[in-house]
Amino acid sequence: MIKEKLVLLGASSAGKTSFVQRFVQNAFEAVPSTIGAAFQCKTVTINDKSITFEIWDTAGQERYAAIAPIFYRTAKFVVVIYDVTDINSFERAKQWVSEVQQANSVNRIIALCANKCDLPKQDWQVESEFAHEYAESNNLLFFQTSAKEGHNIEQTFKEVAQEYINTTKIKVEPEFLDTTVVNESGKGCC
Repeated sequence: MIKEKLVLLGASSAGKTSFVQRFVQNAFEAVPSTIGAAFQCKTVTINDKSITFEIWDTAGQERYAAIAPIFYRTAKFVVVIYDVTDINSFERAKQWVSEVQQANSVNRIIALCANKCDLPKQDWQVESEFAHEYAESNNLLFFQTSAKEGHNIEQTFKEVAQEYINTTKIKVEPEFLDTTVVNESGKGCC
């Protein structure tokens, strides 16, 4: 089994905690703002390969922004979430993407998630086409999601895992390795 760190970034109230709660527990409830960071795990199996996501849900408040690099610096996956009804959360998401890309991890996979897509289109401040073009131009995976309805949450993690499998040579270590040393008489040594 492969274990890899995944970090959620985004503005306060973009829905990061609800996003991970929907993925891990398949539940949705209003939750208070995260303070610092919260941690959860969940395993996804793709093509007989299991990847355990060690998920760090970081606080979105500006006062916690300085600690985010501690989390994403060593992450294999970064999911940046914004609220489709808040242009400022999209602008902050773009800042997060820029910071993560400058952190220079060669094989890091970054996804951009437009959250709260269940809300009426007339309330959207960020059009899908615009966000999708931004994602494509920055080599990001892009998903339209709703933590409330569960739309594309599981799919996001599965596609991130699939991208990892496609772009990384995964080493499968044997579960048992016989290290017995045999002498010339054929008997075990030591």
